[in-house]
Amino acid sequence: MVRIKPFRGIRPPKQYASEVASRPYDVLNSAEAKAEATERSLLHIIKPEIDFDPIADEHSQEVYEKAMENFRLWREKGWLQQDDQEHYYIYAQTMEGRTQYGLAMCCHFEDYLSGAIKKHELTRPDKEEDRMIHVRNQQANIEPVFFAYPDDKEIDAIVEKVVKENPADYDFTAADGFGHHMWVIRDKALNDRLTEIFAGIPALYVADGHHRTAAAARVGQECREKNPNHTGEEEYCYFLAVTFPASQLRIIDYNRVVKDLNGMTPAELLDALKTDFEVEKRGSEIYHPSGLHDFSMYLEGEWYSLKAKPGTYDDNDPIGVLDVTVLSNRVLDKLLGIQDLRTSKRIDFVGGIRGLGELKKRVDSGEMKVAFALYPVSMQQLINIADTGNIMPPKTTWFEPKLRSGVVIHSFEQ
Repeated sequence: MVRIKPFRGIRPPKQYASEVASRPYDVLNSAEAKAEATERSLLHIIKPEIDFDPIADEHSQEVYEKAMENFRLWREKGWLQQDDQEHYYIYAQTMEGRTQYGLAMCCHFEDYLSGAIKKHELTRPDKEEDRMIHVRNQQANIEPVFFAYPDDKEIDAIVEKVVKENPADYDFTAADGFGHHMWVIRDKALNDRLTEIFAGIPALYVADGHHRTAAAARVGQECREKNPNHTGEEEYCYFLAVTFPASQLRIIDYNRVVKDLNGMTPAELLDALKTDFEVEKRGSEIYHPSGLHDFSMYLEGEWYSLKAKPGTYDDNDPIGVLDVTVLSNRVLDKLLGIQDLRTSKRIDFVGGIRGLGELKKRVDSGEMKVAFALYPVSMQQLINIADTGNIMPPKTTWFEPKLRSGVVIHSFEQ
């Protein structure tokens, strides 16, 4: 069972929404953010190192202070304003003609600690600490995390009713072509009912934002320990999430490029692969994996299909069934000598949103020697892993479209 609540969102006036809303802090580097940020962009708050010339160290004290100063300024200038009442918010995204409808809500940090909010990735303490500093300093969750919940027909009906009966409070298309739409749920009875329904939902699943979720939970713990009169209903107990029905979400491929062949020639690699894979040359035209356990490889100007042989995977094991596991065990570790995907400097990861042409480009340039494309993980695979307490290998899931930051913010000062 999970605890959620509505909140008094801090958000831009309608005329500023498309300019304030930005890509998340972790999908673009500082130079890209500086080039992309317009006057009112939230990037000045979530990546404030861009306000220094030259760009400052994002972990420096002056940058953390600049984030606080900018958040205050945006509110003083009226670019961010707080709603008078507590609401849930419908946040919908459109990509390639398909729209997914999520609910912006506040989730309780104790649900993360108890396992009612389930994760599928490990986090790094240094990244958690960085996000904690931002939340602690701002006394707010500036950026939402991205959750999924098991489908519920009554929630679907409430969302459909609000969308059909009310004009969108925001409706804009970002520079990447993805549409973003938001409705404030102003009917208190509907807000109350959503709280009741979610109290019966067995679990929420972290889709994207493991570090922000862990950081929010740690801030909640800190505040609890400092408050002798803690009740569990304080605003600091809650953090911002946009939560989607699992069936509406799509995971796209997350691919790998490798700098060298671990001392092998291309011919030797191809021969070694035949132990665990059926190897078929596909020519110079881009080849996409056709299904689970079929891999695409690009090597010396040629594309290959690698079909994993029976015995190289375990369809009855939540981790053993994953193609990232097969590739890691049977190719990256066994043949190429890459044992730790988190620390190796010989491998890089390319989100499928860039297309397989990006793999070809990086190999053809000479930067990389070989590339591997994988069939996307399914939401059901993710849920199976989270439900069994397992952890996915690094860089397994890529969700698209990303949530825009700044569509709505949660402050501890309600």
